[in-house]
Order: sequence, then C-alpha cells, then structure tokens
Amino acid sequence: YELTLDVIFPDMESYERVRMSGALSREGIATAYGISPKNVLGVYFFAPAKAFKATLVRPVTSGSIGDTDVFGAQQHGPLLDLIIH
Repeated sequence: YELTLDVIFPDMESYERVRMSGALSREGIATAYGISPKNVLGVYFFAPAKAFKATLVRPVTSGSIGDTDVFGAQQHGPLLDLIIH
C-alpha cells in the first residue's frame, strides 16, 4: 500500500546541497509525482548514511490490476527532473 524511495548520495557535499535546496520536501515530492502532499507519508534525511527516504501512498496495490511495477523498483524517474539550486 506504500512505496518507499531511497536516495543515497555519493558525498556529504551533495547530500547537504540537496537537503538545503528544499527540492525533496513533502511538497516537492508531491509535485514531482503529481500527487497530493497528503499522499506523501514522510520525507526523511539521514546524515550518517548521506541518504534521503520518502514514503508515498501507492496509486494501486502492488500486484493488483493496473499495477505497473510490483516491486516499486523503477519509480525514481520523477526525481530526475527536480532542479537543485
């Protein structure tokens, strides 16, 4: 019922640049995925791992009719269009 995105950055400089940009906020993720911010259940930055995690409500249940990615493994595409300043 949920989809979790994990992003691991190559270095602390990249991690901090993205974190400070605000692009990966609840609103930023909602805009990128074309969903309501209420369907972004959480966004988390974790400095020790230089990582970011976001959890979204899946549009359809994994494995049900209409599901295009049972494992949720190819859902990073919208993140590629984010602009980081």
